[in-house]
Amino acid sequence: GKPHQENERLRTQALKKAKEEKEENSKKESELLRARRELEALRKQHQKLSKKLLKYSLFKRYLEDVVENSQFRDIDDIITYYKALLRTRKDLLQSQWWHRQLMEQGKALQQQIRAGKEAKMLQCKNDLVQLKESFDQAQSDIRQWEDRWAQAQDRAARKALELKSLNMAIHSLFH
Repeated sequence: GKPHQENERLRTQALKKAKEEKEENSKKESELLRARRELEALRKQHQKLSKKLLKYSLFKRYLEDVVENSQFRDIDDIITYYKALLRTRKDLLQSQWWHRQLMEQGKALQQQIRAGKEAKMLQCKNDLVQLKESFDQAQSDIRQWEDRWAQAQDRAARKALELKSLNMAIHSLFH
């Protein structure tokens, strides 16, 4: 029985080892597969970026030419200047917008003032017309009163004359 037990133990050990190796291999294969997929993804990304780089290298060459033929020190200098221009443009548009707002408010205010002045002028004209009517009425009243006064004076003069002649008649009768 001892050799048989020994054989059985060795066989079990061998099976266990084979199983562990198989698991290890399977694990390594799946890691390898994952690594291959990652590599493929990276290759595709690299291709994409290379195409982009090719496309952008034209711009880089163009900007290098600009640097050579201008007062700019380098490409960053151009980009900084460009950003400053964009900010200035934005500020300018903002200021134009404010200017328009103020102009519109000014126009509205001007119209309001003009309308107010026109209303006042109309009121003054109406007042003037009324004053002229009152003045004309007053003049007409004055003429009527002057006529009455003249009539009253005329009557008074006639009465005074009558009184005087009556007085003289009484006086002559008395003598």
